[in-house]
Amino acid sequence: MLRSRRAMRWLQPGLVVKRWLLTSGIGLVLALLGAAVWADLQPIYWTLWAIQESLSWITRVMPRGITGPLVLLVGIGLLLWGQSRSFGSIQQALAPEKDTVLVDALRAKSRLNRGPNIVAIGGGTGLSTLLSGLKRYSSHITAIVTVADDGGSSGVLRRELGVQPPGDIRNCLAALSTEEPLLTRLFQYRFSSGTGLEGHSFGNLFLSALTAITGNLETAITASSRVLAVQGQVVPATNADVRLWAELEDGRRIEGESVIGKAPSPIVRLGCLPERPPALPRALEAIAHADLILLGPGSLYTSLLPNLLVPELVTAIQRSRAPRLYICNLMTQPGETDGLDVSGHLRAIEAQLASLGINQRLFDAVLAQEAIADSPLIAYYKSRGAEPVVCNRRQLLSEGYDVMEAPLQGSRPTATLRHDPRSLALAVMRFYRKHKKDLQGSAGQQSAHQ
Repeated sequence: MLRSRRAMRWLQPGLVVKRWLLTSGIGLVLALLGAAVWADLQPIYWTLWAIQESLSWITRVMPRGITGPLVLLVGIGLLLWGQSRSFGSIQQALAPEKDTVLVDALRAKSRLNRGPNIVAIGGGTGLSTLLSGLKRYSSHITAIVTVADDGGSSGVLRRELGVQPPGDIRNCLAALSTEEPLLTRLFQYRFSSGTGLEGHSFGNLFLSALTAITGNLETAITASSRVLAVQGQVVPATNADVRLWAELEDGRRIEGESVIGKAPSPIVRLGCLPERPPALPRALEAIAHADLILLGPGSLYTSLLPNLLVPELVTAIQRSRAPRLYICNLMTQPGETDGLDVSGHLRAIEAQLASLGINQRLFDAVLAQEAIADSPLIAYYKSRGAEPVVCNRRQLLSEGYDVMEAPLQGSRPTATLRHDPRSLALAVMRFYRKHKKDLQGSAGQQSAHQ
């Protein structure tokens, strides 16, 4: 019974299988007809005679009302059984150790291929969290990742090998991977001991070695994507060796991403050396063809704004007609966004763009966390200097923002307050579908008026 139901699923639309089975069937019939014509039609006469004699014998043995349905059911059963066994053999040959049934895998692939072109911009754990949720909805995902990190394993490899920091890129590759979990765990494995190895992750070393072999990080990412069967693509924001600097409210200037994240005074302006780094063509192409552009979640000054220091990326976003959504963090970050609510985060983005001579609002829609009730976990975060990012919906609406609030931390209790990949991706896709529906509605109204 299970095998029959599974076989019937091959008849569902969107699998791009039935049309090729039909094509093969037509091809077989034409081939037989061609052979028969070549043989002076004798095989056709013999076949028709055999069918006539067989039908005559069957109807003499059993009444036609029983014979017809019985033969029909036997034929359908043989067809479904043969199809099921054929595709089962194909799956056994291609993926013998995977539990997913081939028809279910094809259905999922077909659904993902119909998903929107999504461009997600950011860095850190926030971007990888978003990607791991979005890959359930589309296979056309481009992650544009900051390469300004200079701390931890990435910072060491950057200083000692002269490569661009691979850490955030590694996290995004792992998030978009569809390969076996063991391979992804290997890529994320961090050595806990060993002279020179302690603190480094295998993926960072792998990407650094590939960069040295291939000559650039972009090619190394492409090769790693094939190894991990990445669903989408990961692109560095720039191929320049970027170093961040920040001007503080007290007049001081500090340098380095790891230092900026612990700024002793509010940050007024962010910049980088070299100035105006170039964007990669693949990133610009992805933005040009995007159906949805996302910024965040992530550290405002060390993961998000560094991407907006690449002028070509900003220009491409300005030109895009896709909806653009800023995803705000759940909690403030000590030393970076102390005391900032959602409006404060948006003002910081606009102030940074204004310092670059850009007065156009890039992101006019915002996704924020619903109000979080007090709990021991919130109290713990407050003791560490972090507070929930408050969303003043009425104020944002009055400023012309499209505001969406959702339970982004998920429903299950956790030991940390972070975005839940499923909840976050679900909210993002709801925003996209709503925008798409509104756009189709306005287009329909315009057509009616015309």
